[in-house]
Amino acid sequence: MAARFVELGWRPTPMGELQLRRRWDPAVAAEVLEVKLGDEFLMSSMFTVAEEEMARLALTGLAARVGEVGGPGLDVVVGGLGLGYTALTVLQAPGVRSLAVVEALEPVIEWHREGLIPAGRTLTADPRCTLVHGDFFAMVRSGAGLDPTAPGRRFHALVVDIDHTPRHLLHPSHADLYEPAGLRRVAELLHPGGVFALWSNDPPDEAFTRVLGEVFETADAEVVRFPNPLQDREATNTVYLATT
Repeated sequence: MAARFVELGWRPTPMGELQLRRRWDPAVAAEVLEVKLGDEFLMSSMFTVAEEEMARLALTGLAARVGEVGGPGLDVVVGGLGLGYTALTVLQAPGVRSLAVVEALEPVIEWHREGLIPAGRTLTADPRCTLVHGDFFAMVRSGAGLDPTAPGRRFHALVVDIDHTPRHLLHPSHADLYEPAGLRRVAELLHPGGVFALWSNDPPDEAFTRVLGEVFETADAEVVRFPNPLQDREATNTVYLATT
């Protein structure tokens, strides 16, 4: 009988032990790929609907407005690489000229480049896509921006899936991004009419949506629904969308 769990990669990191594993899940009768950081599940190939929908929501209609928001072709940043589903969805959107994916955990980038994570084969082969090893929060905080080769560069969309929610953080140093000053720094990295999209595992947080609305021209929270075969019920995530 085959092993139920197969460890594909393991590395110590400053944030804890990072593990890439593949397992057979009888609930879906399929293999599932997972990334864990300590006891936290960062990503599972069983649940990808919300992060894919986040990318679609962020970019819907943006290409049609590209003349208004910075020239031909969309330049996009994804904060958080994970298993690569958000980045893949961005590359499938019309009009995307460039994609930078910022990931703080270098082993995750290495696993993509080595092909241990299937999406990595597509991401590393697409000349529009660059995998950037860096702390998204520190890069935003620095004022230099998200492109090490072009300080102050602006983008058409920033799509972020790193923390569990704006209040349930992977690290305390992330907290300032979700305050007005941090969100203003995010807005400064976007072209006029650009989009900031943020994934959350919790239902919409009205207080956080109000803070977004204080900084951005528009702010909304979209509930994304999908089946949860582990609990045999419908599950929901939230995607926050804000435009400059």
